[in-house]
Amino acid sequence: MGPEKGKLYLIPTTLGDNEPLEVLPMSVKKIIEQVNVYIVENEKTARAFIKKINSGKTQSSLRIFLLNKFTNIADLPKFLAPCLKGIDVGLLSEAGCPGIADPGAEVVKLAHQNNIKVVPLVGPSSILMAMMSSGMNGQSFTFNGYLPIDKDERKSELKRLERLSFEHNQSQIFIETPYRNNKMLEDLCQVLGKQTEVCIACDITLPTEFIKTQTASDWKNSNIDLHKRPTIFIIHKK
Repeated sequence: MGPEKGKLYLIPTTLGDNEPLEVLPMSVKKIIEQVNVYIVENEKTARAFIKKINSGKTQSSLRIFLLNKFTNIADLPKFLAPCLKGIDVGLLSEAGCPGIADPGAEVVKLAHQNNIKVVPLVGPSSILMAMMSSGMNGQSFTFNGYLPIDKDERKSELKRLERLSFEHNQSQIFIETPYRNNKMLEDLCQVLGKQTEVCIACDITLPTEFIKTQTASDWKNSNIDLHKRPTIFIIHKK
């Protein structure tokens, strides 16, 4: 028999530029102290995050694998090769939880296929925190990712999600590229029924955090700037 396999730790990160241990538990610090092999989206920000958590860890001790839209899926097995030799590996997201609206899911799937133990660590998920704060249906909700960029397609998709929320009493969650947030709010006000509820949750966990639920009609009269602020949108028609 070979060595006991290493574990794949799913390590959450902060949702913005705040002190990691303000929003992350000590268990995250403990794992970062013991793990030296990481799978990350961006090497520079990952190294900076690890240094913030554990300033005593030398950068030269870190072994980094890059997982982003340019990564060849055929390279993924080598990312988990250390686990097969008994070495623990950490999977880091750019923001929030690995595998949720994040390319890390492919690595997690591969770990399961290779009987590598997957260990999720507690940390902030903007999707769940927005849902918690919305006052909408926490028993039934769907995350839809990004909506179409094309104006007509997006209008059609918003109408479809509004209809789904009404037919199934299901809250519909989605996100937008931060520089298009204001346009998204404009579209919501134009496309949705006046009484459809809209929750906007931005800068979650940051000092500038803003979370509010009100009708599409009420949002028309609101003066809020969401430009370049990470934002979660949730709609629900009753």
